Amino acid sequence: KTAAASRPPLLPSLPASHSLARSFLYQQLATAAADAIYARFLELLPAAVSDGVTPAAVLALATADLRTIGVSGRKASYLHDLATRFAAGELSDSAVAAMDESALLAELTKVKGVGEWTVHMFMIFSLQRPDVLPCGDLGVRKGVQELYNLKTLPKPEEMAALCERWRPYRSVGAWYMWR
Repeated sequence: KTAAASRPPLLPSLPASHSLARSFLYQQLATAAADAIYARFLELLPAAVSDGVTPAAVLALATADLRTIGVSGRKASYLHDLATRFAAGELSDSAVAAMDESALLAELTKVKGVGEWTVHMFMIFSLQRPDVLPCGDLGVRKGVQELYNLKTLPKPEEMAALCERWRPYRSVGAWYMWR
């Protein structure tokens, strides 16, 4: 394997609102399907803006337009709620980047469609934070079970204790558990 193949797949540096919108489009879809929908989503947005995935651009898209490219009605409502919160100033790229884990969890889970898992993936792959442990992620839990030869799948609260020794690089530990 090459060195590049052994590194976590970090996303290019995108504004928080764009990265979170992308997360919605990829939720619960096979990668190929999500890639196609994301590409069609980008095509709907104005090309004149360097980062066309702005809150205003997303709010300008009708749910019907999003549905025609394969976005479910529910995901369209998530995208609009996210864009509304950014447009209203409740969230901003700089504020999101400055928040610690507990503040991010509290603020981002107010957005429809964002749960703890989404926030953890956002922190690891978009904000590239080195010390995030997604205790509820099944792949990480299975990896910890195998690593520590546990008879049963560890519960999220057990994960925190088992993986405490990984600090300050729990994101790296999680990535190895997925591998």
